[in-house]
Amino acid sequence: MSDQPPMPEAEGQVSDAVKGNWVDRYAPAPMRPYFRLSRLDRPIGTWLLLLPCWWGLLLAMLSDGQARWQDLWILAGCGVGAILMRGAGCTWNDITDRHIDGSVARTASRPIPSGQVSVKQALAWLAAQALVALCILLTFHPMAILLGVISLVPVAIYPFAKRFTWWPQVFLGIAFNWGALLAWTAHRGVLEWPAVILYLAGMAWTLFYDTIYAHQDTEDDALIGVKSTARLFGEASPKWLARFMKVSIALLLIAIITAIPRAETLVLVVASLGVLAMALHLLWQLRRFDPEDNDTLLMLFRSNRDAGLLPVLFFAAALFA
Repeated sequence: MSDQPPMPEAEGQVSDAVKGNWVDRYAPAPMRPYFRLSRLDRPIGTWLLLLPCWWGLLLAMLSDGQARWQDLWILAGCGVGAILMRGAGCTWNDITDRHIDGSVARTASRPIPSGQVSVKQALAWLAAQALVALCILLTFHPMAILLGVISLVPVAIYPFAKRFTWWPQVFLGIAFNWGALLAWTAHRGVLEWPAVILYLAGMAWTLFYDTIYAHQDTEDDALIGVKSTARLFGEASPKWLARFMKVSIALLLIAIITAIPRAETLVLVVASLGVLAMALHLLWQLRRFDPEDNDTLLMLFRSNRDAGLLPVLFFAAALFA
């Protein structure tokens, strides 16, 4: 065991943030509440928003066998855009959920319910992030710009979904996987069926990982009347998680098959291996799933960054096959 004393908890730290994260340790003190509002202290959400973008871009490149310098900008622009739009979405979510968050143990320490940021300040921060994201979006293909603007609709609706449906994770999936459509279109200049299938695969994946995540709050959610798939499925959650996993993997394979020319057998095999690797990772998560162990639930949820990176790595390798 280490003789080092435990790191003191940073003032205003959100309860479910990683201890000693860069925001709490290095960010300027006046900016910390705003960075926490954007979840910069918990980057997993940014990864989950970004990875479908990279899936869409790389699969579009595999579909036509073209890699242009513009694609490097799309790759980077999606990265910065994911940070900004995830931050803007989380800020909007916290504004709309400020009264609910104050009643849930895991979220009561967030910047708005804990009093670190006012609603007016949060709205200003939301506008600033969205404006910078718009500047990046305007450098893409016009059709991709249109898709980016349309994406604001599900982003705006999502925070209210848990008030009127047992399936708010569907609305999260609609918003979080939009980048698969946008990045494909940014490269190809047109929205095509493989991108739509890829998008649906991402939605099934979102239902998988966010149901795991939602199991952390089932008791508090029941007390305040918030709906979720975790509450809806209850003890049947493992069966539903297995279904979402199978649908996601099957649709990913179909997206690859419809996108990659049939003559490119090696490319198809390498890309498919990435989906197989992701399937094995999701199967590992399913076997570790324990709805009564919040630490394990959070660990499994965060591990989906690695699960989603596996197709990215194999798609990238397939470009050189």
